[in-house]
Amino acid sequence: MKSRNLLYVLMLSFFGVLHAQTKSASNAEKEVRKVLKEQEMSWNKGDLKGFMQGYWNDEQLVFVGAKGPTYGYRNTLLSYQKGYPDKSSMGTLNFDIIHVYEWDEKTLLLIGKYTLNRLTDQPTGYFTLLFRKINNKWKIVSDHTSTENLQ
Repeated sequence: MKSRNLLYVLMLSFFGVLHAQTKSASNAEKEVRKVLKEQEMSWNKGDLKGFMQGYWNDEQLVFVGAKGPTYGYRNTLLSYQKGYPDKSSMGTLNFDIIHVYEWDEKTLLLIGKYTLNRLTDQPTGYFTLLFRKINNKWKIVSDHTSTENLQ
């Protein structure tokens, strides 16, 4: 009987800890999802500078794409401006979030899929974002984005 009571106590403790972790993760996740929603809206208006508000405005920001790493906020913005010079090249962006993992109260990893709907094509791919809470705001500090092979 004592072992059964101990088992119940351990199970309740485990589920209590699990519930507490889930609750804190969902607050961070809501805030990060809001950042991505704002990025989608800015992109879909053709506003790259608004889109970039989701990124850390720092020279330590890193974006890794098909051409390798780009370092720094300004260089990342310039790369986006070069790759997407007008609204038609930008198309309409949609993010699908696949997995969110909160490392701690200031670090979150997000895996997702993006789709660009344009008149002539529909590029899609996956991304891994590392978010950090900086000055009480969630910012992307590292972005690794790949494009699916559309052959």
